[in-house]
Amino acid sequence: MEALYPLLRHALFRLEPEAAHRLSIKALKSGLMPRPPLVRDPRLSVTKAGLHFNNPVGIAAGFDKNGEVPAAVLRLGFGFTEIGSVTPRPQTGNPKPRIFRLHSDRAVINRLGFNNEGHSAVLQRLMALGKGRAGPIGVNVGANKNSEDRISDYALGIDVFYQVADYFTVNISSPNTPGLRDLQARDSLTALLAAVKKARDDRHREADPYKPIFLKIAPDLNEGDLEDIAELSHSHTLDGLMVSNTTLAREGLSASRHAGESGGVSGRPLFERSTIVLAKLRRLVGPSMTLVGLGGVDSAETAAEKMRAGADLVQLYTGLIYEGPGIISSILSGLVDVMDRTGAASVNELRDLHLNEWAGKSLN
Repeated sequence: MEALYPLLRHALFRLEPEAAHRLSIKALKSGLMPRPPLVRDPRLSVTKAGLHFNNPVGIAAGFDKNGEVPAAVLRLGFGFTEIGSVTPRPQTGNPKPRIFRLHSDRAVINRLGFNNEGHSAVLQRLMALGKGRAGPIGVNVGANKNSEDRISDYALGIDVFYQVADYFTVNISSPNTPGLRDLQARDSLTALLAAVKKARDDRHREADPYKPIFLKIAPDLNEGDLEDIAELSHSHTLDGLMVSNTTLAREGLSASRHAGESGGVSGRPLFERSTIVLAKLRRLVGPSMTLVGLGGVDSAETAAEKMRAGADLVQLYTGLIYEGPGIISSILSGLVDVMDRTGAASVNELRDLHLNEWAGKSLN
């Protein structure tokens, strides 16, 4: 598969990015997507936030926005997958074109704007999945652009998807919905976390199983912001943090004709800053809280380094675009090699090995 994907990628990259993405979703739906060899090793398993993961590598929200192919993604070998972001009402998102590939940087700029089919359509698909899943399926909840009460939108997402989600991600870090990142400010975040926790706790009191909630944050935060997020995460007994979403920064990009497009940058240029933020948060929240590392994960070494900087789990999306579906077997095989070389009994033993090095770096 790895040998064939460069040819397939050449064909896909001749298509407009959203058309190429739709084609990938259709291939997964039809079962025509070639499956990479599965890598199974008990040392890869991780149990965090009350969930068991066969391996620590998941697909981030954005790939399967509408819950069309979660089972197919898991069959590729990913340890977990995340649906969304999903808003209460359907919305078309921002005008096209709104996705731009930066080939030389192994990066993407997007300004999608939470385009999705809304709660009802996604809920029906997830209900049809039934039980016997190959791994956890999370739901990433968002707010409508024109919502009069965005905090209520997030709480509603928790309630609507409670029966079908294994975990929730509260996404307040997309740069493509005006004003959304303002919810990361201390007062707004306090109200938001109280609302989503109440929505979860109300369902749990009704004898529904406990479902963990993660907060997805931006990389474009300062030290004071991180301190506030860590403090509030503890005070509201948040289950974990996802670090991080796309960045508005343009440092390190080559002179691509699309480099000046507005939107969030994902992929390889995001790796360093998102990993610094991850490590600083690990220091702030301590060893127990679950942290998921995102941003520039496209190889076994980048996945391992996220863990060495403090991540329990990692997610990717842009790496899949450039490396193809074989990326999961490549990463997992590489992690097994790392454990073989170091004598690690579990992938968990990689965590925090380089924490001080990354946490000591400046965000400026």
